[in-house]
Amino acid sequence: MTQVFKFGGASIRDAAAIRHLGDLLARFPARPLIVVVSAMGKTTDALEALLAAARGDDPADYRERLETLRREHLATVEALFGASAGPVAQRVEALITELDRRHRRHARRERPFHYDQTVCFGELLSTTIVAAWLEDTGLASEWRDARELIVTDGTHQAANVNWSATAERVRGLDLDDGRLRVTQGFIGATPEGDATTLGREGSDYSAAILAHCLAAEAVTIWKDVPGLFNADPRRVDNAVQLETISYGEAIALAWHGAKVIHPKTLAPLQQRAIPLKVRSFQDLAASGSTIGDDARRDGEVPALMLCEAQTLLEVRPRDFAFMDEARQHDILGRLVAAGLHAGLIDAGATRLSLCLDSHPERLEPLVASLSSNYAVTRRDDLTLLTVRHGDDALLRALGEGRDCLAERRNADTAQRLFPASQCPATWHVPT
Repeated sequence: MTQVFKFGGASIRDAAAIRHLGDLLARFPARPLIVVVSAMGKTTDALEALLAAARGDDPADYRERLETLRREHLATVEALFGASAGPVAQRVEALITELDRRHRRHARRERPFHYDQTVCFGELLSTTIVAAWLEDTGLASEWRDARELIVTDGTHQAANVNWSATAERVRGLDLDDGRLRVTQGFIGATPEGDATTLGREGSDYSAAILAHCLAAEAVTIWKDVPGLFNADPRRVDNAVQLETISYGEAIALAWHGAKVIHPKTLAPLQQRAIPLKVRSFQDLAASGSTIGDDARRDGEVPALMLCEAQTLLEVRPRDFAFMDEARQHDILGRLVAAGLHAGLIDAGATRLSLCLDSHPERLEPLVASLSSNYAVTRRDDLTLLTVRHGDDALLRALGEGRDCLAERRNADTAQRLFPASQCPATWHVPT
């Protein structure tokens, strides 16, 4: 059965990392195998800065950024292929030239459309180099353009998959010739051929889409950590690795801010009971973690999620009326239109409290809109703490010495909002 491997930007950040990727894949000779690859390192960030420059008024800044992108990718090609770099370098040069052409063509179009037509080149560049390197090392490979496989609508920067059209194209792949397939994460295209991107965690989602359409045996996401944890190990000094969790538990953790796997990645896998494995590309001996149907170990240890740079809005009717369903519908509709997600929503008789990410470009217009019809109070620089499967003693310990500004709790999840100034750089989960 087909396996799908996904590698993020950290795993191909430079020539040494790409060599390591080739060595890793050589240890998995079973076919069919589809390898989904992100852009190299921080390339997407560089492309977003290039996009801003293309839409700005400083041509010299744009040319400098484009040349830096070109130079960095060609340096990787040179480091990998040496004297035989010519053919791969030519393909990279052609992609950079096409990227430049698209910026010139679309710089006056609406930004989401322009974004998708150009930022997709990060994945096109990386997979061109990776596929050529694998072939050069003796791993028979074929480069495939994800824009010809994943069909979406025209919702740019957050495209919706046309599942029937995508399944028809993916199932048309001939995977029985012993070659692995290298394709891009994050990108697709409309039926008319306009590039689209799949939004947050789009590369993981790409792997899930392909796996779903092929009824794959498993998806493996290769990271620079040994697996999934009950908390961010960079922020919690006694974080515990989770060997197995269920799809439902993983979705709940992700919804509340855990850097686990985005729910949209899990849904197509859950529909076909395809397990998702998280493994370390740095340590193949590490056991990794598995997300699947088995829920028996869910909640064995409490999970802790921290969302920082939060803003609390308390919205009240100006006429002191109740915060009824009609007013909640109006407020939440404006929230959706602003493209913001509320990590915590708490309703009272005369107010609605919303905890939001502090994205100025989205938050400020929302506050202005609400203030025209409601009384709005605001508090910034907050931290939202979410605890899954925690008991009262744990919650008391985590809240000790901190002012709780908002709270929400149900049978298995508790959320509390604290001033960021009262929160430590490193947390500890009492056991």
